[in-house]
Amino acid sequence: MSTLVGDHAPDFSLTNQFGETVTLSDFRGKKNVVVVFYPLSFSGICTGELCELRDNFASFASADVELLAISVDSKFVQKAFAEQEGYKFSVLADFWPHGEVAKDYEVFLDEHGFATRATFVIDKQGILVSKFVTAPGQARSLDEYNKALASLSA
Repeated sequence: MSTLVGDHAPDFSLTNQFGETVTLSDFRGKKNVVVVFYPLSFSGICTGELCELRDNFASFASADVELLAISVDSKFVQKAFAEQEGYKFSVLADFWPHGEVAKDYEVFLDEHGFATRATFVIDKQGILVSKFVTAPGQARSLDEYNKALASLSA
């Protein structure tokens, strides 16, 4: 699968923290989507990043964005994590087959068994318009998200 800017984003269906199936293509023609891969729920940097997104959720809403956070944790872990941190966006379980969606997006780290920090911005037509990736120990900045959101209105 291709994750090049300008290509259709690979489709997926995953379970969120409420046990609901979320399918990327269901948003086509309706909403922009920001897919946020992160290594592991409850880890320090991951929690900090997602809390920053939670605290700045209005920026995503004003850009007509559905925010989808994905890690290899189970739906039970995602539920506990989302409840503890008060996340209102979907926190998806790429649990089984282990990391399959992260692999489709070419961000799965085989040697660690989880995804690196990667963000994919997808427009309403399902086209990948922006992406950015950082190393597992390096947090993404809110500025990167703001630039990515601006690319949706460009």
